[in-house]
Amino acid sequence: MSDQTSDFHLTRPVRPSRAEFRVYFGLIFLATLPLATLTWALSLLRGGHWPDRGPVARAWSQARIITPMIFSA
Repeated sequence: MSDQTSDFHLTRPVRPSRAEFRVYFGLIFLATLPLATLTWALSLLRGGHWPDRGPVARAWSQARIITPMIFSA
């Protein structure tokens, strides 16, 4: 005999849409771009040579780190 008293259903967790993730990623990327450009320019002036990664790569990396943190909270 099976237990009919529990109302337990196996359902998948609701995931946010990829479009929402891309919107947040784009906003965070645009927000981090000025600061990444500033830190890139400062490292260029202080170091006297071109840094390995440009400002776009720095901002992209920061957005890749920050956006999943927002969605996991």
